[in-house]
Amino acid sequence: MVAASRKPGGLKKVLGPFDLVLMGIGAIVGTGIFVLTGTGALTAGPALTLSFIIAAMACGFAALCYAEFASTVPVAGSIYTYSYATLGELVAWMIGWDLMLEYGLAASAVAVGWSGYFQSLLAGFGLHLPTALTGAPGAVPGVATWFNLPAFAIMMVLTVMLSWGIRESARMNNIMVAIKVAVVLLFIVVGAGHVKPANWQPFMPFGHTGVLSAAALVFFAFIGFDAVTSAAEEVKRPERDLPIGIIGSLAVCTILYVIVSGIMTGIVPFKNFEGVDHPVSLALKYAGENWVAGFVDLGAILGMTTVILVMSYGQTRIIFAMSRDGLLPKRLSSLHPQHGTPYFATWMVGIVFGLLAALVPLNVLAELINIGTLAAFSLVSIAVIVLRKKRPDLHRAFRCPGVPVVPLLAVAFCLTLMAYLSWHTWLAFGIWLLIGLVIYFGYARQRSLLNQGH
Repeated sequence: MVAASRKPGGLKKVLGPFDLVLMGIGAIVGTGIFVLTGTGALTAGPALTLSFIIAAMACGFAALCYAEFASTVPVAGSIYTYSYATLGELVAWMIGWDLMLEYGLAASAVAVGWSGYFQSLLAGFGLHLPTALTGAPGAVPGVATWFNLPAFAIMMVLTVMLSWGIRESARMNNIMVAIKVAVVLLFIVVGAGHVKPANWQPFMPFGHTGVLSAAALVFFAFIGFDAVTSAAEEVKRPERDLPIGIIGSLAVCTILYVIVSGIMTGIVPFKNFEGVDHPVSLALKYAGENWVAGFVDLGAILGMTTVILVMSYGQTRIIFAMSRDGLLPKRLSSLHPQHGTPYFATWMVGIVFGLLAALVPLNVLAELINIGTLAAFSLVSIAVIVLRKKRPDLHRAFRCPGVPVVPLLAVAFCLTLMAYLSWHTWLAFGIWLLIGLVIYFGYARQRSLLNQGH
């Protein structure tokens, strides 16, 4: 086998467009479709399909901007790297700090969801973990839980995979994505025959406010396509393959989400999703298709596994890029001599966010993931306009159409959705950014390669 190409000190170029599309689907199809659809239905009613379309439009406009940057600046680090190239080091640091929040908490939160489905699967076989090891302290009021063992365990297993290499991780991701997409398609085929159009009336019971509030919530369901750009340095032909991966995965997932939410609310009256954390399975049981519901539970476990895998991967590559620029300790950008992966950064991410998943109930922090992502999407959209003005001569393998209108639409959609998030989410996000500023001026700025004249 011919060795994968790699520049000295760089990452191996092993990924193609198919890998990237499946990586995007792997990151997107998970908690959103298997868990959040029920909560979204309670907020928007049958108009949840519109909520998904609005969230997808916000992501779609931003995806076109991401595609231009990713094909122009094909190095690890996603939007952090693009911001560094266009808006300066301080903005790049803040967005990198923001992305640590997004990817890290997303991996931890999904690991907690994975744990719930896994324990449900074990219970189906009559197996039960000791109560103390089933959740974080205080996760369930009145229950003495101390450590979420399954959540920590899945983080460790996937950390081992990522430390071995991206090619091996991509192969495993591709297999799991194929299975979970097959499960979603099975739900569509079986569920379509049980739809009762009367359940779609009234279609918009909570008006436009309900639709937009649900869009701000289910936006979480689309987080992940941006993680594809974190792989830029490991892509064989980034100028062609990255736009395909970004836009292709987003398009496939949007179609699946709209169809699934439409069928789901057509089978079950939306008010019946109150307190349900497995809405897709519920719809099948409601229709009397219990045998398919079991497959959906398995698909949910695989779906969440790939989300954790891709989010953890994106987190390590951003830390790798920030360390390589001198903004974080140099050890975090060192590569394993055999596997060619940022070994130390990978294990640091796995252990830190694995412990977070095991010890902290993350439901109160879920909206932080959304606000961090929406802020990141807004910045990359602005950066496209800035770079078009500053460097009109720069070669762009993919050009975002309709500049500046499309980037401004991305910003408008993102800010609108951010406005529907709670004030404590804004407060917590502000505190996180303030901590980032303190670290930048107290540590990173003096050690960055840029400020040392490199």
